[in-house]
Amino acid sequence: MDEARRVLQRLDRIETLRRTDAPAAVLLVQLRRLLAEGERWLAAERLGGGDPARRALDRCRTRLTAHGEEAARE
Repeated sequence: MDEARRVLQRLDRIETLRRTDAPAAVLLVQLRRLLAEGERWLAAERLGGGDPARRALDRCRTRLTAHGEEAARE
């Protein structure tokens, strides 16, 4: 449950940063950390129903990478 708690705390932190119009680079760092924490949570769970969660993490990783490349061009 520690992994789940970390993910929820990270989501709260990201939401706070978003509301305060934090720079995109700061949000991007937090999103990358969220992805890593989500992966650790998934690994800790090791449930048979993990495939949908893995696909969701893969989609997040792809979008985050695309967003990072976009932010680097700005």
